[in-house]
Amino acid sequence: MRPITIKSKKKNLLVIYLLSLLIIYSCENDLEAIQKITFDTNTPDETTKDLHIMISDSGYAKVEIIATLAETFRNKTHITKVKDSLRVNFFNDKGKVISTLFALYGEINFTNGTIIVKDSVRLYNFKNKQMLETEALYWNQRDSTIYSLSQIIVRSPKGIVIGKDGIKTTQEFNKYELLKPEGKIQIEEELEIN
Repeated sequence: MRPITIKSKKKNLLVIYLLSLLIIYSCENDLEAIQKITFDTNTPDETTKDLHIMISDSGYAKVEIIATLAETFRNKTHITKVKDSLRVNFFNDKGKVISTLFALYGEINFTNGTIIVKDSVRLYNFKNKQMLETEALYWNQRDSTIYSLSQIIVRSPKGIVIGKDGIKTTQEFNKYELLKPEGKIQIEEELEIN
């Protein structure tokens, strides 16, 4: 057996030291490079399949939102983008669904309490059996109003009317104001027109 000399111990320590430095510096992460790779402002904070949200007031259901796919973003505002289909049920004070809103796309802004729905939009009132059709509709949760600035069609058993510049209504869709109306509708005899 050969005796270990001081020179070979120094050589071994130097090799171990150099290997340690190599390992330490090779494992260092460049935070800027990581952020460039993993951070994208267009990526949602969360993605949800089969979203179901109930909005209530004093323990009573007011609004139910059902969606196939939802992407939530929490930058300056809290927005959920709904894709592939959206259904919003509006309830009366007794907990019964009085109207339903359908669309293919929607944006729920939880910060200001609004919903914008687009693409094949339908709003149906069950009691009056009337349906509103348009391409874009806006709902304000604070005052329960719904409006559209684009052309709308309202179909009911009494006839069809068109609003060239949109409509103003409530989420119940029982009364509405057409902007630039045209069309034919049956008027009951007891109503008096001034």
